[in-house]
Amino acid sequence: MERRKLRDAEIVANLAELDGWSVVDGQITKTYLFVTYKAGLVFAVAVGHLADRMDHHPDLFIGYQKVKIGLNTHDVNGISAFDFELANQIESLV
Repeated sequence: MERRKLRDAEIVANLAELDGWSVVDGQITKTYLFVTYKAGLVFAVAVGHLADRMDHHPDLFIGYQKVKIGLNTHDVNGISAFDFELANQIESLV
């Protein structure tokens, strides 16, 4: 997959395909809510496995009954199609 920084219009078009994701501080982000802390923790570990298989390094913030994910591509200093690929895979977990 090509790793190039997407233009703003490309980011907007890709976000339209993802429910609940938005751009915050140069990352695509989403916060997932869970009934228990443990459920969020299990989800975060699953995200970590997906990311590791892709050699991606998302920001994961685990809180009480929530997990916030932030994705950007360090190689291009911005958001790339690589981030949207992982976001789609994350969405398949829920």
